[in-house]
Amino acid sequence: MWSKQQTQVEPPATGHAPSATPFGMPSSSRSSSPTARTSARLGSSLQIKGHITGTEDLQIDGKVDGQITLRGHQLTVGSTAQLNSEIHAGEVVVYGKVVGNVHARDRVDVKTDGSVVGDISTARISIEDGAHFKGRIEIDPAKSQAAAD
Repeated sequence: MWSKQQTQVEPPATGHAPSATPFGMPSSSRSSSPTARTSARLGSSLQIKGHITGTEDLQIDGKVDGQITLRGHQLTVGSTAQLNSEIHAGEVVVYGKVVGNVHARDRVDVKTDGSVVGDISTARISIEDGAHFKGRIEIDPAKSQAAAD
């Protein structure tokens, strides 16, 4: 008399759809993962003058004039970003334009259309063909090892 479909109990409707991440996973299952890292994004229409500090990964697509400090975390400079900044981070990936010194504990990646005018201090670096760089580079592998200890 009862079909298999009719015996299944559905959860009560709350009127709210489960929130989903950009990857299609519910946010609750993503946040329970021990390797999940929180991240923030500053959109392309935002302009900031001042010091930015944080304890999460950050992607900037707008304009920033001031120091950026994300010790141990990743800063991604988006393709539309224009930074006039002294940067301190665990890892820096540059698709846009940076004017200022970059200090990364782990690595700096300057992508094809990226531009850095300033000195770079890091444990590892990659500068792709087509990228623009003007400054000095100091590579100190001990930086990455000291961070791991």
